[in-house]
Formats: sequence, structure tokens, C-alpha cells
Amino acid sequence: MTRAESVEVADIFGKHGHAYRVSREMPLSHIRTMRAIQRCRTAELGGHMDECDSCGHIRISYNSCRNRHCPKCQFLKKEKWLEQRKEDLLPVPYFHVVFTIPAKLNPLVLRNKRVLYNILFRCVSETLFELAGDPKHLGGQIGFICILHTWGQNLMDHPHIHCIVTGGGLSYDEKRWLPCRKGFFIPVKVLSRLFRGKTLGYLRESCKSGELQFPGTLAELRPPDQFTAFLKDLYSREWIVYAKPPFKSPEKLLDYLGRYTHKIAISNHRIIKMESGEVFFAWRDYADGNKKKIMTREASEFIRRFLLHVLPEKFVKVRYYGLLANRKSNTMLSQCRKLLDTVQTSNKNVNETWQEFLKRVCGMDLITCPFCKNGRMIRKEVIQPPRCNSPPQERRAW
Repeated sequence: MTRAESVEVADIFGKHGHAYRVSREMPLSHIRTMRAIQRCRTAELGGHMDECDSCGHIRISYNSCRNRHCPKCQFLKKEKWLEQRKEDLLPVPYFHVVFTIPAKLNPLVLRNKRVLYNILFRCVSETLFELAGDPKHLGGQIGFICILHTWGQNLMDHPHIHCIVTGGGLSYDEKRWLPCRKGFFIPVKVLSRLFRGKTLGYLRESCKSGELQFPGTLAELRPPDQFTAFLKDLYSREWIVYAKPPFKSPEKLLDYLGRYTHKIAISNHRIIKMESGEVFFAWRDYADGNKKKIMTREASEFIRRFLLHVLPEKFVKVRYYGLLANRKSNTMLSQCRKLLDTVQTSNKNVNETWQEFLKRVCGMDLITCPFCKNGRMIRKEVIQPPRCNSPPQERRAW
């Protein structure tokens, strides 16, 4: 099946969002996200008018919403982030490690997002630090980036953390670089079991402290004996952690990072069509040999699934640890480069505009006139967003 016409998440919100909102109570963060995506790059947010200084061609561009869940607002952020990461690269292998939790935990996570997501980050980082620091595996300080994803290809909740880990580390006296073994230096079963133990331990602590909430159907877990039995069952399962082979080059690593860091639950290009109150979108069925398939869901269900992945406000979903931790990365990485006999590279230009940045990095030329190919597009007018003149009851619906 091919796309009959261009359909975006914003179109689905525009056509079916009001009915969805009035049919249920919604967190304010969900309402704000829907509104931002629906207004993105429309006259509602204002914009600017550019004119060619040679042929007079006019181009009107509307502002982006800058919401981190918006399918249209991630490209520039991603490219700027990748540009910064280039400066951190070391000439060593990097591994991609993924930590997942059993599906039985998903309902608890969904109703305790901030608490459980923080526990996941804590357990992943402690697991990697503890095992990398063990002389049996490496005996040094590693660096890694953790990226939280909360979805599967079918848009259902599937919390997991992607890690990009240096293939080796700095000795504790900071005088030697310790290369890792060929292949990943920590066995995945060892990672999995330590991660499982830490996660269940912190869950038990959070329950005792009253941090965890048990609304609705989760109320049956509120009695201490029931929650203990719940954890015991989770402990009896094998948790899935896997490590992929190292990247062949820094460029491959950056390309891979770009696909994961600023990814959202579903991009617009995966939406095939919307008709008769249903949304058709492409997905990969990993349980069936990674086959490409088409999924059809009612618009209200599509919206529900999309909103499952709205993060708590100000929650940080990309975090840096060890050699890459923000507060000490300059010092630590400088020492690593010295030991590895390499130098830092930088293409930074503090006076560079975002248009010049896109042209340099991606070849996207927003400066030259697209009509005459000679002149430059010059900002002529700022378009202010219109004042909201909608009646009170319509405004409240948002």
C-alpha cells in the first residue's frame, strides 16, 4: 500500500483531536502537546517573509512549535546535537547496548512515568559502571550516552534504554587507556541479571517510601504481600539486554545516533492515510521476521497510543555518564585523547546562522533564491501570530 496523500500527525489531531479531548480527562501535558503539534508551522504561530534581493521572489515561512514530541521539529535539533557530539568522539570502538524490561511492568511504568524512568536510568548506569569497573571485565572508567525510548513499532508502550558505550576506558589513575576485548567486554547475561536485581531493588524501595502510585486496576498490587509476589515473579524471568557489534567508523556511529536521539513515537512518513475515522500506518513486526506491515487503528486509538509517549515535563531523556558526563567531559576526554594520541576537531563558528549551519552540514540551501538561483533571500517582515478570538468554550476545549 502506498501513501494516497500526505497525512501528518497534525492532520489527525486536527480532524479527530477535539472529539478525543472532550471524551475523557487528559493531563495538561497531553493537551499542550496536541495543541503544539497541530499549530506547528501554521499562521497560528506567526512567521516571517523573505524576499529575493534579485528577482523579488517572496517566501513565507511559519514558525515551528519546538515541542520535543513534534514530528516536524526534530531535524535541526538533531543536526546541532550531532555536530556537538563529533567533538566528543574518540578513535575507539563504540557499542550499542539496549536494556529492556518485562512487559508485565509496563502498566506500572505508565502510571509512574517520572519515578520509573528515573529508576531505569539509575539502574542502567549503575550496572554499566559496576561491571566496567570490575577488573574481570575492564577495570576502568567508561563513557556512555543513555537514550530513553518508550514505544514499540505498533505505538504501544515498550520502555527501553539505548546506550552508546565506549569500547574501552580510562584507568582509575588516569595514566592508561584500557582497550576492551574483541566484541563487547561485558557478557549480556551478566548485564541482564545485575540490571534486573537493581531494578527490582529500587522498585521495592520506591514502594516502601510511597513514591509508587497504584491507581485503577493496579490497586491489587497495593498490599505489601501482593507487591512482593509481583516482584518475585519478575525476578523469575530472564530480562533482555543485548549488545550489537561495534560501529565501523565514527561516521556510522553519528548516523546511528541521529536516528535514535531525537526520534519520536512515530514520524509523519510512516502514516499512509486517514479515512473513515481510521489511521493506516507502516510498522515492522519484529516477532515475525522483521516484516513490514500495515496497521489500521481508529483515530482515537491512534491518538491514545501516540500520547502514551509524552514525557513528563522537563524530563531529560538523553543523559551522559562517565567520560562523557557534562561536568567533567572536557578534562577526561582531553586525557583520553592524549593517551590515544589524537586531537579534538571542531567546526564551530559562533557567528553562523542556522541557515548557514544547515547549508554546511546538510547541503540544504535556504539562503539562495529557489526561483532565480542567483539572489539571496532577505528577511523583509516578521509575521505576528494572530490574537486568539475564539469563544471561551472553544479555548477551554484545548
